[in-house]
Amino acid sequence: MRSGGVAEVIDLSSDDDEESLPFPSTSSVTVAPSSARDVKPYELADVKPLLYPIQPPGCYALVPVKDEDPVPLPLAAEAPRVLPPPRLCRQFWKSGEYVVARRNPDADAPGGRNRLRINPKFLHSNATSHKWAFGAIAELLDNAIDEVNNGATFVRVNKFTNPRDGSPSLLVQDDGGGMDPDALRCCMSFGFSDKQSDAFIGQYGNGFKTSTMRLGADVIVFTQNQKNWTPTRSIGLLSYTFLMETGCDDVLVPTVDYQYDLTTASYTQLLRHNQKLFSSNLAILSKWSPFASEAELLKQFDDIGEHGTKIIVFNLWFNDDGDMELDFNSDKKDILITGAQKKVKTNKHEKLVTQDYIANRLRYSLRAYASILYLRVPDSFRIILRGKDVEPHNVVNDLLYRECVLYKPQIAGLPELSIVTTIGFVKGAPDTDVQGFNVYHKNRLITPFWKVASNSYGKGRGVVGILDASFIKPTHDKQDFEKSVLHQRLENRLKEMTYEYWGLHCHRLGYDNKSLPKASRALYRAKQTGAGSSPASVPHQLLTADVPTSSCVQSSMRQKRNFDALGVISDINNHQTKHRDVIQRKRFHEYKTLTLENDKLRDECLQYEESEKQLVEKEQKLRYQIAKETKKYEELLEELKLLDVKLET
Repeated sequence: MRSGGVAEVIDLSSDDDEESLPFPSTSSVTVAPSSARDVKPYELADVKPLLYPIQPPGCYALVPVKDEDPVPLPLAAEAPRVLPPPRLCRQFWKSGEYVVARRNPDADAPGGRNRLRINPKFLHSNATSHKWAFGAIAELLDNAIDEVNNGATFVRVNKFTNPRDGSPSLLVQDDGGGMDPDALRCCMSFGFSDKQSDAFIGQYGNGFKTSTMRLGADVIVFTQNQKNWTPTRSIGLLSYTFLMETGCDDVLVPTVDYQYDLTTASYTQLLRHNQKLFSSNLAILSKWSPFASEAELLKQFDDIGEHGTKIIVFNLWFNDDGDMELDFNSDKKDILITGAQKKVKTNKHEKLVTQDYIANRLRYSLRAYASILYLRVPDSFRIILRGKDVEPHNVVNDLLYRECVLYKPQIAGLPELSIVTTIGFVKGAPDTDVQGFNVYHKNRLITPFWKVASNSYGKGRGVVGILDASFIKPTHDKQDFEKSVLHQRLENRLKEMTYEYWGLHCHRLGYDNKSLPKASRALYRAKQTGAGSSPASVPHQLLTADVPTSSCVQSSMRQKRNFDALGVISDINNHQTKHRDVIQRKRFHEYKTLTLENDKLRDECLQYEESEKQLVEKEQKLRYQIAKETKKYEELLEELKLLDVKLET
């Protein structure tokens, strides 16, 4: 008989050796007794699960079961001194203080010193990798985008009101494949990931824990799955509040599962071990989650459908001013970061345009950030923020005088790569004071408007580029890249690219381009003056040179701008040959741009063709399965007809 004392509560720890645990753990699956009358003479021992599954899926590898009977551990004659647990601070950066109120009895057991334990404080320290709240939300959106491979068509982000106290919580829900009981336990364990394909954004197996704990103290997960044609429902709670208030010395995650019963056409409790453990976990969920009963918990599956996942992050963190970090009130169709929106009252057109551009708005608006978070969003997928679809914003469409530049990074041991960078002046430049590169990794934005060209005289102002650099690894929070040699080379090349583009096209915005013939420079100045578009907002020295000049040179250039129309025409006639050279260079660059765009479109076409092949193969496989099941159904019908069934009268 299997051990009846195996804890259903997931312990996010790992064991070096399963044989080194002759005395299973008694980590708390229930709250510590509050009085002497509640103390029982013995407690059933719990077995700690492994961090990584060592058995095939379906074998419940996360919770290994011992064959021996549970070992009763007699309580010590003298009760250990219990430290009063501190109240949880609601400010994220100040909530890391943690005091263990009671030690786990198996810590000093034989073999216990070989056991790797995870202190609940690690939940907080692990989440500090996210400096930005929107970066944490992006991790949850990534998980939903990855579910497109399992049929997901939407992800919904919304405000959820905690029924216990009316406080706002964050809801993230998708209609992907969902998770079976084993997959949920993997999701809530550290360092486990089965996303090994390049088609997935996630890869470290840590995003869910870091992101949810960065947004709030607690998270509850509802997931429904139809794997192996057996519908299941699972609920898991990762609660820093629960661990803090009970003073646990290990990370414990209560979970319960339900399985669809064909005979009753309803979901019934799935007992992985026994009823006692299921009831214990259900009691913890009912006490520490927003839902006070099993019926309230199960009601959350009503809007999930046949498969999908719902995540509710509650007890959201406050900022240093004592205000909730996420602002749900200022914009009913958006989620803002409290205090991040700092609009300067000004009448200057330049500053107003810059404030309203997406490069500034994404710092405080989740809708703006989500609109550029993915380079390409599948046509069948929707990001729904507070009831309204997020419209993808392609920054390429904001660019004037676009060019495509081919970059070939040199990576030892790998075939030659070709990265196409689209570069141009942002609309409204130079009034729109924005520059930098949106660098993506596997379709996911890592560094928005990365400013690689930094100087005091404005060279590169208004130059914006977009590229997908999947050859460099991002950091764990996906807000930057690892500072490797490849990263340094890319930064240097993008800086060169910015200055090269500026040198070729800055005159189009009214800047004096010294690389052009004098006649062409005079012509462009005349056009700017004649159109009345010599912008007052452009710094004076930038109208005369690419770099700061002395006062005498500036005075000389101001005299040149006073040429009358006749002088300009005469100068142009004397330099027709040089002007033709400029036109030829322009045509060459246009031809190069079209060629690179053509190559880029051809690559995208090949990707779509490959996706089509995969979908066709999937369709054929499904048709085969349907035909197989239909044949089996017909055979069963034939057997039923052959049976001699006598009806009782």
